[in-house]
Amino acid sequence: MSSSGMSMMSRIIFYEDRNFQGRSYECMGDCPDMSSYLSRCHSCRVERGCFMVYDRSNYMGNQYFLRRGEYADYMSMMGMSDTIRSCRMIPWHRGSYRMRIYERENFQGHMHELMEDCDNVMDRYSMSNFMSCNVMEGHWLMYEQAHFRGRMMYMGPGEYRSFMSMGWSGSRFMSMRRITDSCY
Repeated sequence: MSSSGMSMMSRIIFYEDRNFQGRSYECMGDCPDMSSYLSRCHSCRVERGCFMVYDRSNYMGNQYFLRRGEYADYMSMMGMSDTIRSCRMIPWHRGSYRMRIYERENFQGHMHELMEDCDNVMDRYSMSNFMSCNVMEGHWLMYEQAHFRGRMMYMGPGEYRSFMSMGWSGSRFMSMRRITDSCY
């Protein structure tokens, strides 16, 4: 399937109540603020593709990665304290993955280049923290804890000069994973 064909088919349906009840809103791309469509959102069904969902509007707050499947009650499944307020479709990516991580903000300090998942930055690179990155290829999930646990942040291609200025209040990222075709 072509990459453009896959992205056109992504679809998520949000429901006001748990277990796919109440009013619904269907989304096939990015939605910065769902409050005009649904007053609350407690369950969803991802029919095709992958999405990041956020508990605040404009892609802010806590982020959660959703692949194809049914999410009857994400409050209990993911420990969410609030409803979903915005979502972003993750584009289909074929090809290689490449990211550079930097010890300090603005691409300063020690640099390491990744092309594969890294389950523990401390073990692999002897870095206790990194504060900026440049995603050259692919889409990645960054995790607060080693072994892909804890709060996460989506990173698409681009330069990220300061995680703090992006609203990341977590102490650090300790692992990262590629969003590959196995996620779809």
